[in-house]
Amino acid sequence: MEMIEVPSWDQVDAAALCRDARLLAFDLDNTLAFSRKPMSPAMASRISQLTRLIPLAVITGGRHDLVVKQVLDMLDEQTNKQSLYLMPATGTQLYLWVQGAWHCEYSYVLSAEERDAAVRSLMRHAQEDGLLEGPVWGERIEDRGSQITFSALGQLAPEEAKLGWDPTDLKKERLAEAVARDLPRLAVHPGGLTSIDVSKQGIDKAYAVRKLSELLDIPVANMVMVGDRMTPGGNDYPAAAAGALAVRVSNPEDTLALCDRLLAELRPTGQ
Repeated sequence: MEMIEVPSWDQVDAAALCRDARLLAFDLDNTLAFSRKPMSPAMASRISQLTRLIPLAVITGGRHDLVVKQVLDMLDEQTNKQSLYLMPATGTQLYLWVQGAWHCEYSYVLSAEERDAAVRSLMRHAQEDGLLEGPVWGERIEDRGSQITFSALGQLAPEEAKLGWDPTDLKKERLAEAVARDLPRLAVHPGGLTSIDVSKQGIDKAYAVRKLSELLDIPVANMVMVGDRMTPGGNDYPAAAAGALAVRVSNPEDTLALCDRLLAELRPTGQ
């Protein structure tokens, strides 16, 4: 498949993007907020405003409870929750606002045998590759039900440590390839800066945008996907490969600036 060059947020034509967009989708960690941290009040304000103008999805590899902490708890009462779609665990779960409460539309979980096999393979190959040496912050293995995530530096590692651990992605790619050989019936791929995700085959952000397309009757080509991992091998890139209008950011500051550009185009004239 031909590689897609995803434009940076400051290179896109915001007016053209908004003319085609019928839904905005955002990655969470290092896009809407720093890893495992709540959105800033400024970001929460922009997201709330956007929900009143266009359907908006959050597609993340994180657990549902992290989405609640990082996103929902930060939003104000003006947020149009009926226009908000939450897709934790890389789209293996979908939460909708129905009759005044969040409702789980679906959740595709791994079997106990699949989860155990994934954990054993991840830890064995990480040990063999020397990835368990050095400091660690929190647990390395996180069972998200529909996804097993290995975080080389631990789930609570500081951002500066994660940024410097694998800047070329070679460590993650090598580990993912080794684990994939052990688990041919499961999907294994790099997640965030220091993580590897194991889930059911075909589950990635391409799957997530296609599920949204099916649910909302919106073509993938009319969905904007914003993320920080938009190069081949990054966990946001599959949405671009699926045909979404992909936009690359490097951090939440970029996303905030992009949101301001989008709001300027989406607001009715005079507002």
